[in-house]
Amino acid sequence: MDSVFDEKRRFIIRLGKALHKFGTPAYRLEAHLQNVAKLLQIEASFMVTPTALTFVLSNEESQDFNYHIRVKPGDLNLGALARTDQLVDELETGQRTLSEAIERLDEIADKHDPYGKFLTFLSFGAASGAFAMLMNTGWNDVFWSTILGFIVGLYVFWAERSSRIAEMLEPLAALTCALCASAITLIDPHINAPLIILSSVIVFIPGLALTLGLSELAARHLMSGTARIMDALMMLFKLYFGAVLGMAIGTKLWGIGEYVAPEVIPAWTAWLAVTILSISLVISFKSRKKDAVWGILSGYVAFGASILGAEYLGAALGAFVGAFALGVYSNLFSRIRNLPSSIVKLLGLVVLVPGSKVYIGLNSLVSGEMMVATDNIGSTTFLIFMSLVAGLIFSDVALRSRKTL
Repeated sequence: MDSVFDEKRRFIIRLGKALHKFGTPAYRLEAHLQNVAKLLQIEASFMVTPTALTFVLSNEESQDFNYHIRVKPGDLNLGALARTDQLVDELETGQRTLSEAIERLDEIADKHDPYGKFLTFLSFGAASGAFAMLMNTGWNDVFWSTILGFIVGLYVFWAERSSRIAEMLEPLAALTCALCASAITLIDPHINAPLIILSSVIVFIPGLALTLGLSELAARHLMSGTARIMDALMMLFKLYFGAVLGMAIGTKLWGIGEYVAPEVIPAWTAWLAVTILSISLVISFKSRKKDAVWGILSGYVAFGASILGAEYLGAALGAFVGAFALGVYSNLFSRIRNLPSSIVKLLGLVVLVPGSKVYIGLNSLVSGEMMVATDNIGSTTFLIFMSLVAGLIFSDVALRSRKTL
C-alpha cells in the first residue's frame, strides 16, 4: 500500500480509538469517522460497539485494509473530545499535516486532568450531597451523603493504582458505604440509610449509559445499544448487591437505629443542588475551563424546562420538554462555538436521567420497601427514558448541530 494511504488509515484508526476512549456513542462516532474518511478521500466502513472497533478502509486501487480491535468501554472526557474535534478542523483547513495530527492525538490522550486530584476529590462529595438535596430529604441526609461521597472518591483514586480494586470498585464502594450508613443510624437516627447509600454511589449509577444505549437503539445501532444497556444493568446489579450485603453485615455487627423522620429541606435548594451538581459534573467529565460555564448553564436549562413541562404535562413528559430544550441549547452551542453539541448536552442530560429511579425500583422489587415516596416507579421511569430519547431526537430536527459528535 502507498505511504499516503498508510498515513491516512493510521490517522483514522488512531482517531477512532481516541474518540471511543473519550466516551463517544457509537452512532455519533461512526458518523464522524465517515466524515473524516470523506475528507481524506478514502472509502471506509465502520462498526463500533462499547467493546470492539472494526474498520474497513480502501484506497484508490480498491485495496482493502481491515482492522479489528477489542477495547474497554470509554469514560467521558469532554475536554479531550473538544480538543480532538478541533484537531480535525485544523486538519481540514490545512493548519496541520496528517503526521502532525497523529502526534497531536497522542498529546491529547496524555494531557493531565485540568482540575487536579483535590478538586476531583471534592466533586465526588459535592455530587453526592447535591443528589441528596434533589431527593427532597433532610439536611442530615445531605451531610452524610457528602461524607460518604468522599469515601467513594478515595476508592476511585485507589482503583486508578490497583487493577484488583478496579475490578471490584463498584460493589466494594457500595458495600463500604452501606456499612458506614448502618453505623451512622446509631448516632443519627434522622437519616434515611438506603437513600444516603444511593446518594453516595450516585457517580456509578448508570442512568446516562442507559439513556445513551436507548439513543443508540433508536438510531438502529442495535449491537452497540444492546451491549451498552446490558453493561449498565450489570453495573446497577453490582451496586445493589454491594449495598444489600453491606447493610446485612452492618445489621449483624451493630444493628440499625430506629428511623426518625427529619425536617424536609426547602424547595428552593433544588436550584442550589443543580448548581453544585453541574459544577461537579464539569470537573468529573474533565470539561475545558472555557466550556465550563456553558456546561453549567445546560444543567439549568434541562432542569428548569423539565420542571416547567412537568407542571402542564406531568413528570414523565416533563422530561421530554427538558430534553428538547437541552437538545436545542446544545445544538445552538455547537453553532456558536463550532464544537460538538455533546460537550454540553451530556452534562445537562445527567440532571434529567432517572438512573436513581431504576435503583429505587430495583430495591422495591427485591425488598418490597420504598426508599422514597414515589408512585408507579417502574412505568414512570420507563416513560422518562423514552421521553428523553424522543426529546433529543425532536431537538435535532428543530435545530441541527454543526458537528456530528
